[in-house]
Amino acid sequence: MSHRWTARELLDLVLDPGSLESWDTPVDRSGLPESYRAELRAAEQKSGVDESVLTGRGLVRGRPVAFVVNEFRFLAGSIGQAAAERIIAAVRRATAEGLPLLATTASGGTRMQEGTPAFVRMVDISRALMEHRAAGLPYLVYLRHPTTGGVFASWGSLAHVTVAEPGALIGFLGPKVYEGLNGVPFPDGVQTAENLAAHGIVDAVVPAEALPGLVDNALATLVDPPGPPRLAAREPVEGDDDGSAWDHISRSRAPGRAGIRELLRYGGTRTVRLRGTAEGERDSAVIVALTRLDGQPCVVVGQDRSRQSPATPMGPAALRQARRGMSFAEELGLPLVTVIDTPGAELSPHAEEGAIAGEIARCIATMTTLTVPTLSILLGQGCGGGALALMPARTVVATEHAWLSPLPPEGASMIVHGNTGHAAEMAEQHRVRASDLAAAGIVHEIVPELPDDDAASLATAVAASVARHLTS
Repeated sequence: MSHRWTARELLDLVLDPGSLESWDTPVDRSGLPESYRAELRAAEQKSGVDESVLTGRGLVRGRPVAFVVNEFRFLAGSIGQAAAERIIAAVRRATAEGLPLLATTASGGTRMQEGTPAFVRMVDISRALMEHRAAGLPYLVYLRHPTTGGVFASWGSLAHVTVAEPGALIGFLGPKVYEGLNGVPFPDGVQTAENLAAHGIVDAVVPAEALPGLVDNALATLVDPPGPPRLAAREPVEGDDDGSAWDHISRSRAPGRAGIRELLRYGGTRTVRLRGTAEGERDSAVIVALTRLDGQPCVVVGQDRSRQSPATPMGPAALRQARRGMSFAEELGLPLVTVIDTPGAELSPHAEEGAIAGEIARCIATMTTLTVPTLSILLGQGCGGGALALMPARTVVATEHAWLSPLPPEGASMIVHGNTGHAAEMAEQHRVRASDLAAAGIVHEIVPELPDDDAASLATAVAASVARHLTS
C-alpha cells in the first residue's frame, strides 16, 4: 500500500474548505475498566482523535452532505459501542436533515475488548442506514485498506455506490484469523479491491485523489436539479416505411453503429458506472450508470452490443445487474432509461441453471411496477426475451433502423422452413420494423437516421429525444 490516508486528510480532500461541522460529542468512558481506558487513551494519543469514527456534515462543491469516516489508527478502526452509537446518531441526523451520506471504512471489525454487546450494534447501524435509504437519500461508500469483519458485513456493504482503494484488503474474515483457525494461509488475491471489482461486488477501484471528482459526479445526478436540454432533437419519422425489414436488420448489425457506450459518451455527462450486481456477479453485456442525458438526471440500464458475441452472450447475471439499476432508480426517485440492443439472451445449460427465463420475467415485472418515469430506447437489435426484458417503459423511442422480434429471423426461418434461407421473408412477416411497431402502438416515437449519420450524431439525436420526453 502507498500512503495510508487518515480520516481528517480524507475530509480535507473531499469537503469544501472551511465547510466541516463536527457532530461528535465527548465520549463517556467512566464505566469502563481502567486497563481498557488506558488502551483508549493511548489510541487517542496515537491517532489524534477520540474514537474510531468521525461524523458530521460539510459541503461537496457547494452541496450539503453528511459523513462517517473511519480512523484506522484508533485501535485498528474497530467499532465499539461508543463508535456504533456515533454512527447511528449521524445516520439518523442525516436522514432527518435530508442529507446524502458519505462513508469511508478502514477497520478490523468489531472491537474485541467489548465483545458481543459491540458486535450486535452492527444491526442497529444497518437499520439506521436502511431507514436513510428508505427516505430516498443517497449513500456512498469508499472502502479503504483494510476493511474486514462486521464493518464490511454491515455499513460497508449497504451503499448505493461502493468504490474501493487500490490494493485494499477487503473481506469478511481477516486472513490472519483464517490462517490461525485453519493452519493454512488464505489464498492470495481473493480479498483485494481489484478482485472484488472483477466479481461485481464493488463498482470501481478508485485512488483517494480521484474521490472528490467521483463524489461530485455522483451527486450531480443524485442531488442536482435537471438542466435545460441543449442538444438539437430531430423531428420524429412520420408515416409508413418503404424500406425492407431485412435492410433495417442489416443496418442495425453494421460495425460502428451507435450503441450504449456512444450514447453515454456523446449524450451524457457526469457519468458514474455501477458495475455488477453487488452480490458477486458481473456481466459486461449490460451497463448500468448514473448520468445526465442532455442535462436530465437518470439511471441508464442498457445492453452493450459490443460486448455480446456467441462466446460472451448476455446471461442471467446481466439481467440481475439490470434489475439492480431499476431498483436504484425507484429507490432514489430518478427516471429510468433502458437501452435495447441485443442479438438475444444466452441460450445454454449455464443460462438455464442461472434462471435466464426467470430473470427476463423479473425484469419485465420490475419495470411494469416502477413509479418513477420510465423510457425505453430501441437502439438497434431487439431480439427475443432479452430485448423484451428492458422494453416495458411508459414511453418507447426507437431509432429508424431498429427492430424487435421474438427470435432472430434466421431462427424463425429454421423453425418454419428447416433452414435459414428465408430469414428476410420471416422478418417481413413478423413486422419487426420500427415503423411497424409504431403502427401497432408499441413505439411512441421514431428518431430518424440520416444518410451521413455516424455513431456520435445518432447518439446525440437519441439523447436529445430522451431529454425532450423526460422534460415533457
